[in-house]
Amino acid sequence: MEENLRQLSNGVTKIIKIALFGPESTGKTTLAKQLAEYYKTEWVPEYAREYLQEKWDANQQICDVNDMLPIAFGQTKLENESALIANNYLFCDTNLLVTKVFSEVYYDYCDPLLDQAAREHEYDLFFLTDIDVPWEKDDLRDRPEERESVFAIFKQSLIDNKKPFVILSGDKKLRLKKAVAIVNDLTKSKEMGLSSLDFIQIYEKRVSLKNIQQQLGFFRNGITKSNLVGPATLFNGILKLSENDFRIKADYFDENKSSLKLEKFVPASGAATRMFKFLITFLNEFDVENESINAYINRKKDTELSVFIVGLEKFPFFKAVDKKLREEFIDFELLHRDYKNYYFIKLLLAPDYFGFSNKPKAILPFHRYKTHIVTPVEQHLNECVHYANSNLKSNLHFTVTESHLAQFKKTISAIKGKLEKKSGIAIHVSYSCQNENTDTLAVDFKNNPFRDENGKLFFRPGGHGALIENLNNLDADIIFIKNIDNVIQNNIDKIALYKKALAGILLGLQQQVFKYLYAIDAEEIQQEESEEILLFLEEKLNIRVSNSFYELSFENKIIELRTILNRPMRVCGMVKNEGEAGGGPFWVKDEYGSITLQIVESSQVDLSNDNQRGILNASTHFNPVDIVCGIKNYKKEKFDLNQFVDHNSGFIVEKTTFGRAIKSYELPGLWNGAMAKWMTVFVQVPLLTFNPVKTVNDLLKPAHQL
Repeated sequence: MEENLRQLSNGVTKIIKIALFGPESTGKTTLAKQLAEYYKTEWVPEYAREYLQEKWDANQQICDVNDMLPIAFGQTKLENESALIANNYLFCDTNLLVTKVFSEVYYDYCDPLLDQAAREHEYDLFFLTDIDVPWEKDDLRDRPEERESVFAIFKQSLIDNKKPFVILSGDKKLRLKKAVAIVNDLTKSKEMGLSSLDFIQIYEKRVSLKNIQQQLGFFRNGITKSNLVGPATLFNGILKLSENDFRIKADYFDENKSSLKLEKFVPASGAATRMFKFLITFLNEFDVENESINAYINRKKDTELSVFIVGLEKFPFFKAVDKKLREEFIDFELLHRDYKNYYFIKLLLAPDYFGFSNKPKAILPFHRYKTHIVTPVEQHLNECVHYANSNLKSNLHFTVTESHLAQFKKTISAIKGKLEKKSGIAIHVSYSCQNENTDTLAVDFKNNPFRDENGKLFFRPGGHGALIENLNNLDADIIFIKNIDNVIQNNIDKIALYKKALAGILLGLQQQVFKYLYAIDAEEIQQEESEEILLFLEEKLNIRVSNSFYELSFENKIIELRTILNRPMRVCGMVKNEGEAGGGPFWVKDEYGSITLQIVESSQVDLSNDNQRGILNASTHFNPVDIVCGIKNYKKEKFDLNQFVDHNSGFIVEKTTFGRAIKSYELPGLWNGAMAKWMTVFVQVPLLTFNPVKTVNDLLKPAHQL
């Protein structure tokens, strides 16, 4: 009898088997027929329907428990016969798992042979058909009132038996469209060597298979490095303005902002772990009972720890931690200095006390004023009302880690009202998290997909380049971008001046670009005007058209000019290079020979090439992420920012996960490859505007002290 329940394996038939699965009257038969017709292949009808209809017609008898095994035998035979003649795919209207569920639901019993076979029968995918279609009564169907509970049982059976499934909802047309797209993606995943369960994991994360395929290609073939032509320098890619020029541009922005929606965009995801890395290492490696802190500093050559301890009382959090220490240690004053410093650091980082290393950097105390302590969040709100306001409204958007969202909201609710009252400006704060579908697949050092302890594919966040999706979802005319840790204790008026000046430059350039685009649409561009546009592109936007442009007909030249002009625009502040790690402004040649201005990280450069390394080292400026963006076109329509990403400019990084070395892919950086095809203008701004806090010791710098 077991022979009659044996399923032909996919290894024998070399086809993809799809099982339609679900309660009665949920559209399984209809969809099986539709899919078989679409893919020009076979479908397996429901054997139970023919078997039970004959039983009813002959003796007016309905199904009973003794019919379950004969139905299972017949269903298996039908499926195996169809599998031998199917064309690449086989769509099964039902399967033994359906029979098993019905046997258990109706008779509270399932024959052991049927139970075992139902579990063993394999399909590449199950389509669980939803109950959102009308019930259609016939001689063999009953219990329409129990559809929801029966559907839940069917779903649970798939989960319990670890079957790969997707729920299909909607009308007939929509279900077919969804099913075809899913089957096509499943086929691609099989070609990539992925399993059905891998496919379901990818599908549920909503990660694009095309992206995964591309990422695997990057791991196996490497990522092409940037082709640096030269550093962007003053008067050669970087605009230099006088203080008076900055004021004029800022005034121009103020005069024209009333008709614009402004927004400030602050990437603020992640915890502050890196800020305290040297302190975490100290706590892990220092033995307070057997070594002095000075001995540890000398042994480890840990100058960071020395600076931290010397400047301890200058930190904005000193008083709060010191107070807590005195509460915890009644004899605190009698403790040796090493013990005081050790326990200070321990309380600062301990999760059950201050837990600073696990909190978002945005809500840590950064600045100490005479009356209160200020976090980066509050500084950004304060900046926002100073330069990102229009018509007494200001918009501020934070990208946050979902687990930190509540802390952000609590911090902001405590300060927003006071700032609004003081400034007279209403502040609207919004949040978004990095989309899970931008996560990237990790691989081992043989470039095979890395799996976690449960055998699942392992995905990592795609880096800050993924935030182009978050930026793309904003609806504003002008967007100010600034990092969460780049704040200053004083000089808010100066900061606002330079930020508004960058926006003024953007508005002036946009105005001219929009004028040209309207003229192109109106077919008013003649030879003389086209030459004017070319001059504008080269002198104001640093865009140099390729030699092939001049070989085009006049009509095609105009089409090309329209394409060049109709793109998002960014104006980026650049500071003189003071040795900070990070990207800088360069002239870069792309694969088509075009030379454009780009912000390039050192990891994007082939450091084994003497010429490229020389150009990198000759850089005079640094990118402080002081960017003003225009993301709408001349018709006030939003650009799709994903259309302007250089997808070949990501990063491969090495990490350790579950104690094993892996390789991970990070998406093109937000201000690097993610904005590679934008119109770009670089402007030198004072070093005053760049005050990042990468380590806790940066808080001791003058910019963060009264």
